Amino acid sequence: MSPDDTPDPGRVVDARPGAAQPAPPPAPAEAVPDAPLEAETLDALEAEVEEAAEVVESDLSALASERDDYLDQLRRLQADFENYRKRVLKQQDELAERATESLVADLLPVLDACDAAVQHGDDAAAPIAKALTDVLDKQGLVKLAPAGEAFDPNHHEAVAHEPGEGESVVTEVLRAGYLWKGRVLRPAMVRVRG
Repeated sequence: MSPDDTPDPGRVVDARPGAAQPAPPPAPAEAVPDAPLEAETLDALEAEVEEAAEVVESDLSALASERDDYLDQLRRLQADFENYRKRVLKQQDELAERATESLVADLLPVLDACDAAVQHGDDAAAPIAKALTDVLDKQGLVKLAPAGEAFDPNHHEAVAHEPGEGESVVTEVLRAGYLWKGRVLRPAMVRVRG
């Protein structure tokens, strides 16, 4: 038995007498020494290499373009998110500001009552009025007391008018007005002459 006749454990052999045996695997081909290539073959190989290089260059260009598109989309998305974040923070600040302004507007009748009590000689209301006014002043409340000033329809509400010459002037403040952080919260109710 020759080494080629040894059974291969991975090969199935039919052991019946007269059965055809599979052909043995082909013998490995001997290496062919490098032969000089013909000019036409060289030209064809160079053309194939150039074509492959163009395909690779085209693919690289397409990948670079796609990468740039993704980067551009990412930058736009980041900018949109930053704008959204700023807008939400601004809306939250405005909402808090409106809520605070509403609370201060609700406290104005309390200030009016304290002022009236102090004007009528109630000394017990004076410390409360001062404490409340101090707290609201620190937060941005400004009292309008325009007696003797020129009438300004943006800050004053004229409820009585006295005849006179020249420019309209506030002669008496009937109810104090207030500014909240630079905006008119309530105009001063005044008597005007002129």
